[in-house]
This record gives sequence, structure tokens and C-alpha cells, in this order.
Amino acid sequence: MERDMEMKQSKFKRICVFCGSSPGKKNSYREAAIDLGRELVSRNIDLVYGGGSIGLMGLISQAVFDGGRHVIGVIPKTLMPKEITGETVGEVKAVSDMHQRKAEMARQSDAFIALPGWWLWNS
Repeated sequence: MERDMEMKQSKFKRICVFCGSSPGKKNSYREAAIDLGRELVSRNIDLVYGGGSIGLMGLISQAVFDGGRHVIGVIPKTLMPKEITGETVGEVKAVSDMHQRKAEMARQSDAFIALPGWWLWNS
């Protein structure tokens, strides 16, 4: 029982999660984003993501931030008005375009996870 209560350790320090700025058509997508965020927190892993405060991106970033982990959002300046509404969480890095966004996310991350809806991130 004591072992279950200890923080799980991971060889990864930061994981990039590709997910959409849409909440998805299924409730299970939203639940998966929140559950993944909580799992990252339980393993002491920081989040790198697309930088948006809406949709699945907003849910996972808020879950990780609320859990006390560092959050790095990478977003093209042109998408900021569309994908960021209200307050952002963690650190936001503005970049010039989608190519630079992906390169910066890769540079900041040890591994990648794609959630349903990530293809919206590429459109």
C-alpha cells in the first residue's frame, strides 16, 4: 500500500502532448486529456504542448498546472488570438510559424504522446 502512495518516477522529464484546440466530439476525449494530465503529475513529468487555453489543450495544461508541474506552451503568434482565451497557464513561448512550433516542441521534449484530435493542431 505504501508503494502505491509514492510518486511514480519516469525517465522522462518533459513530455510533449499533441492534442486539439477543440474539445472533441466524445466526452471520452476530454476525460482522456484530464486523466493524462494527472498521470503526468503523478510521475513528476512536465508538459510541453501547443500553447492553447481551449479544447483538449486547455484541459491537459490546466490539469498539469493544477498538479504543480511546469507547463510550456508553444504557439505561433498568428494563432494566439484564436487558441488563447482568458488566462494562460505556465510558460508560453510565441514562435513565428507552425514549423518553428513543432521544432521548439521537439527541442523541449523527451517524448511525445498524441491524443485524439491532434490532427486539428496541424490544420
